[in-house]
Amino acid sequence: MKLLNDYLRERFGCKVYKLALSGGFTCPNRDGKLGTGGCIFCSGGGSGEFAQSALLSVTEQIENAKGIVANKIKDGKYIAYFQSFTNTYGDVSYFRRLFTEAAMHTDIVAVSIATRPDCLPEDMLELLSEINGIKPVWVELGLQTSKEETARYIRRGYELPVYDEAVRKLRDLGLEVITHIILGLPGESAEDMLSSVRHVCEVGSCGIKLQLLHVLKGTDLEKEYLEGRISVLSEDEYIRILEKCVRIIPEDVVIHRLTGDGDKKLLVAPLWSADKRHVWNRIQREVISGS
Repeated sequence: MKLLNDYLRERFGCKVYKLALSGGFTCPNRDGKLGTGGCIFCSGGGSGEFAQSALLSVTEQIENAKGIVANKIKDGKYIAYFQSFTNTYGDVSYFRRLFTEAAMHTDIVAVSIATRPDCLPEDMLELLSEINGIKPVWVELGLQTSKEETARYIRRGYELPVYDEAVRKLRDLGLEVITHIILGLPGESAEDMLSSVRHVCEVGSCGIKLQLLHVLKGTDLEKEYLEGRISVLSEDEYIRILEKCVRIIPEDVVIHRLTGDGDKKLLVAPLWSADKRHVWNRIQREVISGS
C-alpha cells in the first residue's frame, strides 16, 4: 500500500502539504451547459469549502493557506490545489495566468487541478503540458463511480468512456492523474464500489481518492435523505468496504485519501464521520495496519 504522505516524502524529500486554492470557476453542470443543479451531492461551494477566497491573487491565497497550516509543517513544501468546481472550464489564457503563478512560487512543488474529464479540450491539454514543464501537474478527475446507472442518478453528466479517454490523453502527455471515487453512493453494492476501484486502476490512474459519501445541507441529496429515500453507510460498513478496496489497489497506485472531511456546519449525515480522529484511528488500525 502506497499512502500519499509517504509517497510525497519519498519523492520530494520533505513534508508536503496541500493548499486548497480557488480560481473563481464554475461548472458545466451548474451554468446551464449540462445542467443547473450540479451533481446531486455537490454543495454550494463546489467541494471547495476549505479553499481560499477567489478574490485574492494566487500568491496571496498560497501565503494565507501557508499561515493556516504553519503549526503542522516545518521546513516543508506545498502543493497548489485548485479545488473548487471545474478548474479547466473557461478561458485558457486566464488559466495560464493562474496556473503559472502557482507553479512559479518557490514553495510549490506541484500543481494539482481538480476537473471533469469532459472539460479537457486540446488547448487546455496543451496548457497543462506547458505547466508540467515548470512543476509537476496532477489532474484530479471526479469519476465517483464506474456504474453508469449510478452516474445518471448523481447527474454526473458524462459516460465512462469519456473518463477513459481523458486518462489516456493526460498520461500520453506525461501528466499524472488522480481519480476520485465515492464510497456509499445510493443503490451501490460493495461489489459495485470495488468495480469502480478496479476500473480506475486498470485504466491507468496514477492515484486514487476514496471518499465517504457525505450528505450536506442545501444539496438535492439532502432532500432525498430527509425524505427517507436513501441511506448512508454506517462506520462499520465503511471500514469493511474500505479494507476490501485497499486490498485490490496495486502498489504503484498512490492512495491519496481513505475517507474525507465534510464541513461540520453543513454535514447532515453520516454524523459519525465528524469525529475525524476516531475514524482515522480505526482506519490506521483496521485498514492500514491490517493490509
